[in-house]
Amino acid sequence: MNMKPTAKIGSLLAAKGGEVFSIGPAATVFEAIALMADKGVGALLVLDAGQLVGIVSERDYTRKVILKGRSSREERVDEIMTRDVVTCSPEYTVEEAMRLMTERRIRHVPVVDGSRVAGIVSIGDLVKWTISAQEETIAHLTHYIAGSY
Repeated sequence: MNMKPTAKIGSLLAAKGGEVFSIGPAATVFEAIALMADKGVGALLVLDAGQLVGIVSERDYTRKVILKGRSSREERVDEIMTRDVVTCSPEYTVEEAMRLMTERRIRHVPVVDGSRVAGIVSIGDLVKWTISAQEETIAHLTHYIAGSY
């Protein structure tokens, strides 16, 4: 497998799995936070009739609910979600996706193939992939230097 920063996001999704956790826009923020906690994720895609309409993250919760003294049991997801979702395609490279996240200061990017959500990648996924790529390169160089090629 090409574990390089030039690898396509589609390869990363194939390795990680394309499971996507989502919630509807009318759900309460409390339900969203409970689902994030249950699944061990920091963001959920907001889908309405199968279409991506937003993304809601722990950051949205802390900044738009907690800090403003609102109630997570009364606020709806569509009241705090990010509507202008930054996405990438499976053809993006790991390096391009990392640059996108860094420039936009975001931690999660849905991967969209045409109109279909193919998955989601986090900054953690990209860092893990990059570290694995570096370990693979180091192993190859070590074998080369030791003459075991």
